[in-house]
Amino acid sequence: MAKQTIGLIGAGNMARSLAGGLLQNGWDPGQIVLSDPDPQQCQAVEQSLKVRCFANNADVAAKADVLVLAIKPQVAADAATDIAKKLQTMAKKPLLLSVIAGIRIPTLEHWLGNDLAIVRAMPNTAALVGSGAAALFANKQTSKKQHNLAESIMRAVGIVVWLDDEALMDSATALSGSGPAYFFLVMEAMEQAAIKQGLNADTARLLTLETAYGAARMALEGHEDPADLRQQVTSPGGTTEAAIKVFIESGIFETYQRALDAASSRSRKLADLFAGDKS
Repeated sequence: MAKQTIGLIGAGNMARSLAGGLLQNGWDPGQIVLSDPDPQQCQAVEQSLKVRCFANNADVAAKADVLVLAIKPQVAADAATDIAKKLQTMAKKPLLLSVIAGIRIPTLEHWLGNDLAIVRAMPNTAALVGSGAAALFANKQTSKKQHNLAESIMRAVGIVVWLDDEALMDSATALSGSGPAYFFLVMEAMEQAAIKQGLNADTARLLTLETAYGAARMALEGHEDPADLRQQVTSPGGTTEAAIKVFIESGIFETYQRALDAASSRSRKLADLFAGDKS
């Protein structure tokens, strides 16, 4: 493993997940540093991962070959102010990997400088358990080597896909970024329906979770698409067909289309809002 130093601005859930994933993939704890103004956050990450955590963002920026921005969008502008001067005075500037929701690369370039290699990533909450799905987009300053480095970091917590247009980040946000919540909602609805039919809550929960897990494994490990898998388990005149008819007649495909359209629209509006705040 090359002796690259990964610096993470922020020590919250996503930063800890990335740091933990890197450690599990062979990175040395001495190669990973974090920063967070909250002493309790720093103490927690130092104790759990055995890595260093600093109160000052600029201290981490100064050490990093790759600087991961893992903070909430509401504090991104302030954090950028903390590190901008340091980045512009460094002889060898780090690769910036942003996992900040809703902040476009032109906004980051405005805050930090337009001569920086920047990769924007949209991971999801399943990264917390090492099963995330992340869409990535890089600016023109990013080299092939830096592409590969950003991909290797994000692969530490899940799968990665590259986009050729940053505007598609809004679609990726609607699909995989927000997607875990859609499946949680389906599981919630299935549990409640089963309980109303007489199953106790624990049994309904277990059967729902294992069914979801099994279906996901079948989809991941096979070569069929979801439509084919559905048809394979839908016997004519059987119980599954009776349920599927209700879903289709209720407009499930149209409902999901409207839902993703709404999420994409909201993602664009939030990004426009942050883009307008470039002070």
